Amino acid sequence: MKKLKMRAEMIYVFWSCKDKTEAKRVIDKLLDQRLIACASIFPKVESIYRWEGKTTKVKEVKVLLKTIPVNFEAIQDSILKDCSYEVPEIVQVDIPRGNPRYVSWLQEECLSNVY
Repeated sequence: MKKLKMRAEMIYVFWSCKDKTEAKRVIDKLLDQRLIACASIFPKVESIYRWEGKTTKVKEVKVLLKTIPVNFEAIQDSILKDCSYEVPEIVQVDIPRGNPRYVSWLQEECLSNVY
């Protein structure tokens, strides 16, 4: 049986940053530019990773941005410009389906900057 690949109707963009102040500053800019419809901030994340040959343990903020696929590059560029991290985590997760009313609202919020 042939597997159908569904096109993403929306995406999540996960981003990690140093604190809530930085997260809110970047989120406000993305909302003003209508690049995202919504963001969720997870303020108390402990990350453990290797950086420059050493194991590092830091408290940071995880941000979940909700948008449409066409906006990813502009979002990434904006974060890279305004973020304090040298190599921030910025990843896209495709969401092929969701509550139709929610997806419709999200697309309406974000598409106004595309056309």
